[in-house]
Amino acid sequence: METGELNPNHYPAQRAAKVVLHYINSHYGSPFKVFILQKVHSGNTEDVANSGRKYQLEISVKEMLSNSTHKCTAEVLFPRGERQSSPEVQVSCEEFEKLNTTKDDEALYQKLKTSTSMLSAQNLPDSHGRIDPEMKPIRHLGIVASSFIMLQESNENTLYSMAQVGNVTQLATDTDELKFDYFVLLHDMVSQDILRWNLQISWSPQEGVKILQQEKLPHCHECKMPPASD
Repeated sequence: METGELNPNHYPAQRAAKVVLHYINSHYGSPFKVFILQKVHSGNTEDVANSGRKYQLEISVKEMLSNSTHKCTAEVLFPRGERQSSPEVQVSCEEFEKLNTTKDDEALYQKLKTSTSMLSAQNLPDSHGRIDPEMKPIRHLGIVASSFIMLQESNENTLYSMAQVGNVTQLATDTDELKFDYFVLLHDMVSQDILRWNLQISWSPQEGVKILQQEKLPHCHECKMPPASD
């Protein structure tokens, strides 16, 4: 692995930047606030004795719903050791405080909390890349939840994105937080593997997303990459 200044368009910088994106979505994302990586402006890397490998990056991320762009500076440390552990991320982004989705989040929360039937959906997006507009916040919630897993599983040789919510079911709960069971497909661009995970999560506008249970399902050799959605 190279050290020093990185080509922003090459895999090492892009992989580290994707880890930063997973961190941002898991910490700041919501059904109405999801970020994508827009550009890596610069990056460098160095070996840290007895610790691992550290990347320093300047990137831009785009919030999908508002189309707003935010510059971020970040450090990513990929720990070294026999057992893989999650990357350590520090990031600072401009003007995140302006992205206030509380009103929309609260409206969705109240709708789901007071509904007489439990939400259930499959294939977000479907085989043609389409999603019912009412289901887009539910898919976004799946991206936020999947970001915890993608951050947890990432290393210097992976490049993860969420390909599809296979299915999602709202679960009964006697707490203020809503509960969901998600089956998601994650795509590793490096290996081209489709990884299947079952996640049980909770969510409320006040508490955000929490992963209650997670299970990596057996590898599916027949699974194919679903088409991209809008």
